[in-house]
Amino acid sequence: MQLHVNYALTLKNKSGKNKREFPLKVNFSTHEDRTVIFGPSGCGKSVTLQVIAGLLKPTTGKVELQDTVLFDSAKQINVPANQRRIGYVFQDYALFPHLSVMENAGYSLRQWPIPLSAENKQRVKEMLDVFGMSDLAHSLPSQLSGGQRQRVALARALLSKPEILLLDEPLSAMDVLLRVKMREELIQIQQRFKVPMIIITHDLDDVKALANSIVVFKQGAIADVLPYEQMRQEFGEEQAWEQVLQASRKAFGI
Repeated sequence: MQLHVNYALTLKNKSGKNKREFPLKVNFSTHEDRTVIFGPSGCGKSVTLQVIAGLLKPTTGKVELQDTVLFDSAKQINVPANQRRIGYVFQDYALFPHLSVMENAGYSLRQWPIPLSAENKQRVKEMLDVFGMSDLAHSLPSQLSGGQRQRVALARALLSKPEILLLDEPLSAMDVLLRVKMREELIQIQQRFKVPMIIITHDLDDVKALANSIVVFKQGAIADVLPYEQMRQEFGEEQAWEQVLQASRKAFGI
């Protein structure tokens, strides 16, 4: 997998008489199975995922996934979000509260208002079985734990057979023990489905457990790009991690 992201965008926030502008200029590439985007809150991490997914249109720039140009301001290319073959797991999982686990998981396969075909129903059942959610197929999101809701969101994203999976703070709402378990599950999912992941976090423990490559953000820009897996092999775990901490301190202004 090769992903190249290069864009400029100025977010504008109007609140009463106050007008605030937040310029972003982001440029990085990755070819790793698991890339972690790390940095302080409000620095542009989630905006970057939305640009990759086609949910936000930059002012200028270019986004490429494998050999496909998803966005190119110079050539006026902007592939619609639903044609990008990108799976997106939102921070709050974005499950429909009135739909069951099965209906939520199969949402991307359904052409509304036509019900799911028998073939797609079977695909959903098989995916729920992979995630250990078959017994909860008819439950509502309000009846699920945080980890279970995440599994439904992941199942929904993977059923669309994405070329890449974007995860926005997937572990932020979980307690410490559940975070440890879900980190292991994310690694297993990535390896089982052979789908590259871009994972946002501001938790260093997530970075250490999940990252093959690290994109460190500072306010509205990239502070550093670290080939973490390669660094560990070349310098050892301790020295590689010290370099990550140094880059993090700079990004957070510590």
